[in-house]
Amino acid sequence: MRHHRVLQIVTLIILIIIVVACSSQPNAAPIATRAPSATPEDTATEIPAEADISEYTSEDFNPDNFDRPTEITNQWLPLTPGTQYVFEGETEEAGIVSKHQVIFTVTDLTKIIAGVRSVVIWDRDYSEGELVETELAFFAQDNDGNVWRMGEYPEVYENGVLVETPAWLSGLKGAVAGIMMPTSPTLGAPSYSQGWGPAVDFTDRAQVEETDQQVCVAVDCFENVMIVAEYSRAEPNAFQLKYYAPGVGNIKIGYRGDDATREQLELVEIRVLSQEEMAEVREMALKLEENAYQISKEVYDQTEPAE
Repeated sequence: MRHHRVLQIVTLIILIIIVVACSSQPNAAPIATRAPSATPEDTATEIPAEADISEYTSEDFNPDNFDRPTEITNQWLPLTPGTQYVFEGETEEAGIVSKHQVIFTVTDLTKIIAGVRSVVIWDRDYSEGELVETELAFFAQDNDGNVWRMGEYPEVYENGVLVETPAWLSGLKGAVAGIMMPTSPTLGAPSYSQGWGPAVDFTDRAQVEETDQQVCVAVDCFENVMIVAEYSRAEPNAFQLKYYAPGVGNIKIGYRGDDATREQLELVEIRVLSQEEMAEVREMALKLEENAYQISKEVYDQTEPAE
């Protein structure tokens, strides 16, 4: 920050010299100044890097307010074990467009995070058919109907090689759970934290951007769709747009602003898995958890196994 202040002072001195020089010339045109017009990104969702941490962990997480945490029935994000959502579309990075697929599976496993038993999600991302990320994510619903993101363990791959595992779990290394979906999301309501994982720079926030939309995707057309804009402190002007249909959940993903991947996906399939398929999913999720215990010693290794 000291470097930034010095730079600002030098810039101000140069500006004063220029103004004085110009004003001393009889024929010099006056220097016009105008404040930049505000945009939604400037006013509603930009996060100053030096902001107080409490602004990002302001959600009132109370482990005592979760009597039936694994019964996730929020109409905007119902998570029923055995349900699998398949999204397809594309990403664009540095001008290169790639086919992208995400398979989001609600397992029948649960895991205790920060004193709250949470549903285990197994998520897989493919680019041009190659696995680029696989993740265990943990969600729980409180007594008021809010769905909380309790943490996650992702494995990121490049050319088949594991390159990073930025895990964060509420209650460990300063991490705090956040709200993935409020019970009654409202247009115009303040943004909310989706989780705070300072050790891996996870600072996601979200805000309802539009409501009552009609959206068609591969599986169906939906009424009363809500659009939520997600962003982070690291990328304050990059927004991932998620479209939610009541009773279904996420049906589409888009972007706005300076999003690096320009990801665009839509729901192409919703499946209810058979018992045999669920057994396979359970085995694969537990295998990923084994990796987590071996790799994430300071975070994942501090928790009890999923069951």
